[in-house]
Amino acid sequence: MAPLARRVLDAHKTTQVVLSASVIKWGLKPAAFTAGLLPFAWLVWAGLTGNLSPNPLSDITNETGIWSLRFLCITLAITPLRKGTGWHVLIRFRRMAGLFAFFYGATHFLIYVIADRFAGLDFPDGIVAWSTARNLVVSVAEDIYKRPFITIGFLTLVMLLPLALTSTAGMIRRLGGKRWQALHRLTYVAVITAVIHYWWLVKADVTSPRYYALIAAFLLGMRLWWAKARLLSPVPARATRQAS
Repeated sequence: MAPLARRVLDAHKTTQVVLSASVIKWGLKPAAFTAGLLPFAWLVWAGLTGNLSPNPLSDITNETGIWSLRFLCITLAITPLRKGTGWHVLIRFRRMAGLFAFFYGATHFLIYVIADRFAGLDFPDGIVAWSTARNLVVSVAEDIYKRPFITIGFLTLVMLLPLALTSTAGMIRRLGGKRWQALHRLTYVAVITAVIHYWWLVKADVTSPRYYALIAAFLLGMRLWWAKARLLSPVPARATRQAS
């Protein structure tokens, strides 16, 4: 290929990469972020306009918990989708999906604390004092200790917290790639405990939790299959020579 033609081709490829990065940064990512906030916006709108059930706080608590589980499943589904479709751009949305899982999970827990535990406290003379905060912490801690579905739900949130805090590029550099990947495998455990939390919460009709359990099992099963395939794959000749 002539030098001029090569330069033109390289310039065209560079322009395509820049355009793709711009489309992702200024188009697709804002759209995905907006879509991730839509369930929360709908819950706020429904609560303010009276479009929820007679127990709106229960509706909001349940929906935020379910959306946290959904975003956990979406986070785990991105890698299989990327490998199956070749759409490598999907990987750029995995961190956002994980952060939304934490956002909805934290909102789910916060509403439980306020609507259930805080509302059930006594306020002498209508005053909120330091003793009220202490009693709130004790009440929540007792609930976590005594009620297994709350115990495992709280454990899920605790696992999601370090994942959210270390989701930035800076934290990846500080931890190093291997340690960061090892830490973020907590996502696999978190989706399991989230399903168990949902299953124990509904108790009677487990139809919906069963669907999420099947989805989580499929996504985790694919990763086990890939890991087994890597272990059974033959070692490249070059690597064998280096090892010897």
